[in-house]
Amino acid sequence: MLLYLTEYLMRFDGGFRVFHYLTFRAILSVLTSLGISLWIGPMMIDKLSVKKIGQSIRELGPQSHYQKSGTPTMGGTLILVAIALSTLLWADLSNRYIWVILLVTLGYGVIGFLDDYKKVIKRNSDGLSAKAKYLGQSLIGMVAAVFLYTTAVLPAETQFILPFFKEVMIDMGWMYVVLTYFVIVGTSNAVNLTDGLDGLAIMPSVMVAAGLGVFAYLSGNINFAEYLSIPYLPNAGELIVFCAALIGAGLGFLWFNTYPAMVFMGDVGALALGAALGVLAVLVRQEIVLVIMGGVFVMETLSVIIQVASFKTTGKRVFKMAPIHHHFELKGWPEPRVIVRFWIITIILVLIGLATLKLR
Repeated sequence: MLLYLTEYLMRFDGGFRVFHYLTFRAILSVLTSLGISLWIGPMMIDKLSVKKIGQSIRELGPQSHYQKSGTPTMGGTLILVAIALSTLLWADLSNRYIWVILLVTLGYGVIGFLDDYKKVIKRNSDGLSAKAKYLGQSLIGMVAAVFLYTTAVLPAETQFILPFFKEVMIDMGWMYVVLTYFVIVGTSNAVNLTDGLDGLAIMPSVMVAAGLGVFAYLSGNINFAEYLSIPYLPNAGELIVFCAALIGAGLGFLWFNTYPAMVFMGDVGALALGAALGVLAVLVRQEIVLVIMGGVFVMETLSVIIQVASFKTTGKRVFKMAPIHHHFELKGWPEPRVIVRFWIITIILVLIGLATLKLR
């Protein structure tokens, strides 16, 4: 939005040209979303507390979590507000990638909001039914996938990329729609499963967004793309502004969500952040890199699948509790230790993901 204003002001002062640099707008996007989060956060937490919009703790969970009962939740709304405002202010709104990722993120946020609303305000412990939630996720994911496929201009926009090979770019045809759908829906649910400890989901989300932001910036620059043998995607560079907004909003939320949390993000935040990461990976054609960088999310999801499959087939549990972060809690790890170690793992995985830029 402000990009158009600076274009007008450039007629009077060439110094406003600085606002056309992606890196400068990305910095402003981080600072804007961070400032919004830190400014609105206390007011939102107070309002949630007054209205008694607090988290209920499941009886089967670790006993150490019982003391968290009543902690304000639905704080993910703060993240979405900060991301949306910052992106709208600093991104090029003529870029279709920006609108796709913003609308998908907000759409998944609405689904999460409805789920949290039924759980917390309507006191319906089940929230949205699994069918209703999955239907909503599927509808948004499929619409986004079809739109991206039908509006693609360059072959590289729909090709499948293997990060360790220079020349392997597979034309997917309509399978691109299927892959995109599963990446968006799958990542959204994976982040939601990870959101079980204070700060556990938000910091890996920030790290992965930062890593994918690097890919977006490099993919949008023809010189860097050719040098690194990654697909050149003219619209992708602008995504760094969205990534920066997510990073700032996430760090601002972490200010209040760090252990012991003053607020939880709820499904409204977790589902939306996961969808955002999924769309990012699809747009920069780095789905495999997302699996690498988001290894913690993958591990959490697999632990649930393994636990359910094992119990249904053998009657035995592989883990003390799933998702796996609860397993380590029940083994005696203090919650902060679990959180920080998962953060460290994510840092390592993001670095490995970035290393694929040269391992081609």
